[in-house]
Amino acid sequence: MDTHFHFILYGDFDTCCGAIHEYVRQTSRYIAMNRDERNKLKHVPINHQRITDKRYLKTAICYTLRNAPVGGIPFNAYDYPWSSGPLYFRRTGLWSSPAWTIDGLVQKPSLSARRRYAVFKTRNPAFREALTVGDLVFPGEYVAFEIVEELFKTCKAFHYFMCSTKEETVESRGGQLLSLSIPIQELRQHRDEICREMFGEVRVGGLDAAQRFRLARVIRSRYLCSPKQIAHLCGLKEDELEPLL
Repeated sequence: MDTHFHFILYGDFDTCCGAIHEYVRQTSRYIAMNRDERNKLKHVPINHQRITDKRYLKTAICYTLRNAPVGGIPFNAYDYPWSSGPLYFRRTGLWSSPAWTIDGLVQKPSLSARRRYAVFKTRNPAFREALTVGDLVFPGEYVAFEIVEELFKTCKAFHYFMCSTKEETVESRGGQLLSLSIPIQELRQHRDEICREMFGEVRVGGLDAAQRFRLARVIRSRYLCSPKQIAHLCGLKEDELEPLL
């Protein structure tokens, strides 16, 4: 997502925490190099929670995989290229596999040492054997999809949780695992863009009540705003939003 990210990490706390901070650091570096925006993520808050319940772990995994389509991004949850969704219970080579799992995979040794460093900013020898898709490391190289498949046991169980997971189940347990807070001024810009996209209207004042509630749901899904923020953004009362969010 362009406003926040989620990771389900397996390991001790210090290792997981270090991995997330390194991800933020490298992402900030990438933005600085490619968009000339320095310290873009300097004040990004990082939130976490421990997951010790297997059923809730399944729910949290599916919540993360569903996050993009629920937020309005036009991808099937199993094909969104920025998530691990396409890796689970798939058999490479079958027609149902997304193209990027069977086409375009390249062994890194085919890249020169200079090119590898230019793309990945590391000379770590572990990267030499990994598969890439363009300039991205193939997700199967770092996602423990075998552990997830063992957790769910069957494809049927996996699909059950994908279809039955409700966003509020995760959020009620403090589930916005890793979220970025966004200034209200920026949220207003995003709100206006969504209004144009969904209703062809540039002002919230031009929307009827039903449209405002639809707008509220989309903003909640994409940006994980508080009910109070959404009420202000959509011209609604906070208590009216409780059944919807």
